[in-house]
Amino acid sequence: DLRMMQEVVLGIGGCRLVEMLDLDVDVFHLNEGHAAFAVLERTRQFMRRTGLDFRAALAAVRAGNVFTTHTPVAAGFDAFGPDLIRKYFRWIEDFVRDVGISMKELLALGRRDAEDMSEPFNMAWLAMRGSLAANGVSRLHGAVSRRLFAGLFPRWPESEVPVGHVTNGVHVPFWDSPWADRIWTETCGKRRWRGEIGALEPAMACVPDEAIWSFKSLERRDLVEHARRRLACDLSERGAPPEAVARAAEVLDPDRLTLGFARRFTAYKRPGLLLRDPDRLLRILTDPQRPVQIIVAGKAHPDDAAGKRLIEAWVAFALRKELRGHVVFLEDYDIELAQQLVQGVDLWINTPERPWEASGTSGMKVLVNGGLNLSTLDGWWAEAYAPEVGWAIGGGRGGPEADARDAGELYALLEKGIVPGFYDRDASGVPRAWIARVRASMARLAPAFSSNRMLRDYVERAYLPAAEAFARRAGQGGAEARALEEWSRRLTQHWPHVRFDGTEVRREGEEWLFTAPVRLGGLAPDEVEVELYAAPAAPTEAAPVRIPMACVRLLAGEAYLFRAAAPASRPAEHYTPRILPRRDGLRLPAELPLILWQR
Repeated sequence: DLRMMQEVVLGIGGCRLVEMLDLDVDVFHLNEGHAAFAVLERTRQFMRRTGLDFRAALAAVRAGNVFTTHTPVAAGFDAFGPDLIRKYFRWIEDFVRDVGISMKELLALGRRDAEDMSEPFNMAWLAMRGSLAANGVSRLHGAVSRRLFAGLFPRWPESEVPVGHVTNGVHVPFWDSPWADRIWTETCGKRRWRGEIGALEPAMACVPDEAIWSFKSLERRDLVEHARRRLACDLSERGAPPEAVARAAEVLDPDRLTLGFARRFTAYKRPGLLLRDPDRLLRILTDPQRPVQIIVAGKAHPDDAAGKRLIEAWVAFALRKELRGHVVFLEDYDIELAQQLVQGVDLWINTPERPWEASGTSGMKVLVNGGLNLSTLDGWWAEAYAPEVGWAIGGGRGGPEADARDAGELYALLEKGIVPGFYDRDASGVPRAWIARVRASMARLAPAFSSNRMLRDYVERAYLPAAEAFARRAGQGGAEARALEEWSRRLTQHWPHVRFDGTEVRREGEEWLFTAPVRLGGLAPDEVEVELYAAPAAPTEAAPVRIPMACVRLLAGEAYLFRAAAPASRPAEHYTPRILPRRDGLRLPAELPLILWQR
C-alpha cells in the first residue's frame, strides 16, 4: 500500500504539479517504472486540452516520454495486484471516467496478457507502453533489458526489442581530490567539465609521469590519515581500550599499494570473493618486499542476514594479528567516506556476479583521481575495459563455478601483474608502466564516464528526438496523433487476414532471388514493409540482415507479388520473408508490435 501511494504521488501528483506550475514541458523522463503513472496523468491532461480520446492522446504523449530502466532482473520491477490498483484509482477522483476507458483497459497497459484478469499490474510494462524511447544504463544492461522486455513483443527478435542504452556517468567535480583537481586544472583549464570534453583526452595524455606519481602519493597519504582518524573514532565509540585507539594511528602505510573495496554488502556483489582463500590473500598483503593494504567499508540491509555475515567475515579477517596495519574495516559507510576512498586508493576492486550489475558507478569515481579498476566484466566496465587501462575478471556468466573461477583470476592478477607492476620502479623511484595505465585511464575513461558525456547522450539520442516527435504529434490539436491512432486501429483489424502464399527462391549468379505472393487483407502495399530477414551469422556481428522486398505487381484476388535479391554468400534458408506495418513516424515495435513471418 505504501509503495502504491508513493508511486501515485510521484507519477500523477508530479505530473499535476508540473501543470500547476504552468511549465511547458515537451519531454518527461521516467527514471525507472516508479513514475510510470505519469503516462496516464499526462494523457488525461492532453485529452482535456485537445478533446482527443484516450488512445489518440496516448499516441501523442508517448512520443514525448523517455523511460530508463535500472534493474537487471524482472523481480526489480514494481508490480501491484489488480485489487490494489482498483483501490487507489478510486481515490483519484474521476480518473477512469475522465479518460473514458474501462478498468480492464487501464489494467491491460500494465499486463503482458490483457485477458488475464489475475495478472499483476507491472509498472515497467506501463512505462514501456507509454514511451517511444527506452534505455538501459550500460551497453550490457541494454542487452539484458531486451531479454527482460521481450515478452511484450512476441515474435520479434530480441535484438529488435526497443531498448537501447545510455551508460551512466558521474559528476566528476564532486569526486575529484584537491590534488587531482589541481593537475586537471593545470592541464585542461577550470571549465573542463562545463562543455565539450573531446579535448580532455589528448591534454591528459601529455601529463609527465612524475606529476602523476606525485599527486597519487599525496592522495594516498590523505586517505591513510583519514582512515586512521576514522578508525580511532570508531574504536573509541565502541569503548575500545585507549591503547587500541592509540594503535589506530599506526595502521596502513602511505607508501604501500592501497586497494579499496566499499559498497552495499549483498550476495550478488560478492564482497566475500576476495576472502575465498584467506591464507592466499594474507600472503599477498604481507609480502615483505611488496606489501599491500586494503580498506574495506560497506553496509548491509538490516534484513539481509547473509550480507551481515559477509561484513562479520571481513571484520574477523581484519582482526588477525598477522594482518595488523594491512586491513582496515571502516564503519558507517557514507558519501563522505566514499569520497575519501575513491580519491586515495590505487586500485578499486568490484566483484559483482555478471550480469547483475546494471551499470555501477563506484569505479567511475576513481578515474579522475588516477585510481585503476579491477572489476568483473559487468555493467559499465564491460564496455570500458581494455588491458592498458585496468584489469578484468569474469567474462562468462555467473553460476556455481563462477566464484571459484573468478577468485582464482583475482588472486592471480594481484600476484603476477598488479602488485609487481606497482613496485616495479626505475632509478628515480617511479613505476613507469603503472603510471602509463593511470594516465590512459584518466585520459580515456574519466571524460567518457562523466555526467557530461551521459547528459549529451540523453539530449542527442533521447530528448531532442522525443521533443521533435511530440511536437509533430501534438501540433494542430493532436491531428497527427489522431490520424496515427485511427490508422493503427484499422491496421490491427486487418492484420489477421494478412498472409504469405508461399515463397519461391532461385539462384542467379552470386545472389538468391526471392519472390513471395502476399495477401494483404484489404491493406495497401505502402502500409506494410515486406523484407527478407537473416539473423547475424556470427556472435561478433551486431546487426541482422534486413533487405526490403519490392512490390512488383498485383496478382489475382488482392494478392501482391514482392521480390528481393540476397547475397548467396549465405544459404537461402538463412533468409526469411516477414511483414511489418509501415507508416511515417511510426516506431516499431514500440507502439505497434505486429509482425508476420513466412515461417
